Amino acid sequence: MNIIYFLLPLALLLGGMFVAFFIWATKSGQYDDLETPAQRILFDDDRNIK
Repeated sequence: MNIIYFLLPLALLLGGMFVAFFIWATKSGQYDDLETPAQRILFDDDRNIK
């Protein structure tokens, strides 16, 4: 029973941190453009080839 008193607050703390980081990431624009990075590899120019 004592382990529940330790694990429950720990799980709530970690869950709250993940929610806070997700909200921060969406507000900072991490998920604004989901298509361009996937297409960038297809249209990469050849300037790195020597």
